[in-house]
Amino acid sequence: MESDSSDILRQVRKIEIKTRGLSNDIFAGHYHSAFKGRGMAFSEVREYRVGDDVRDIDWNVTARSRSPHIKVYEEERELTMMLLVDVSGSRMFGTADKLKKNVITEIAAVLAFSATENNDKVGCILFSDRIEKFIPPKKGRSHILMIIRELIEFVPQHGGTALSEPFRYLTNVLKKRCTAFVLSDFMEPEEDRKRFEDALKIASGKHDIVGIRVYDRRDAELPDVGIMEVQDAETGRKMWIDTSLAALRDHYRGEWERLSRETASVLNRSRVDNVSVATDEDYVKALIKLFNRR
Repeated sequence: MESDSSDILRQVRKIEIKTRGLSNDIFAGHYHSAFKGRGMAFSEVREYRVGDDVRDIDWNVTARSRSPHIKVYEEERELTMMLLVDVSGSRMFGTADKLKKNVITEIAAVLAFSATENNDKVGCILFSDRIEKFIPPKKGRSHILMIIRELIEFVPQHGGTALSEPFRYLTNVLKKRCTAFVLSDFMEPEEDRKRFEDALKIASGKHDIVGIRVYDRRDAELPDVGIMEVQDAETGRKMWIDTSLAALRDHYRGEWERLSRETASVLNRSRVDNVSVATDEDYVKALIKLFNRR
């Protein structure tokens, strides 16, 4: 037991060294510039000046005064970041150097340390087809290390995925606006997609939500290796397939492409910024691209 504990601590420390360095060197500035405008508090109204954003015009005051006025905002001193992390069975899949779980953990750590550099609070929701654990937002390095440890060693009670659950929970439990990153492969039963979109629309109306999809190349395409046994990581169902059949490989790839289009469509309709990262890809480039886009 003591050996397991020391191994976990070593993993936590290793992730901290790697991801905190990335946060300090790269992401703190990107994170701040990408999300600072999302946590603004109303301050006052003043007359419009050339160059002001017309979206900030206060039309009520403008109508009363008969001259254009805009709302002035102050940046809130602290923001809250929530990490919505998929801990379902499919996160334990990976055919490159890392499992999806490993990549999700590292990205979550980078985001958390970036938030800490800006003195923001960080919280976490672990979900499968239900809420597995809620870690309330707090500040500080020790809190971030506790979250990383949970991401490494947490064992969920259920293996399925219901993407609606973390968004419903977020809407109910966090009254103040936050920035929420959902880290998942976004793979769930087709019959649950409508509930996912409905819950996401409500949550995105209240919070600033960002989707980070982590997938493995073999989620998208089967190799031609003959007859093999496969298992659904979330249901445990096993079956034998003949991967030498081109029709089977084409169907598999087609289903992945359809799921990808549907996921992108749901996120875009809810105006949720998103990016996809493969387990054999450099997630640093993907995150910088995401932040720059904002």
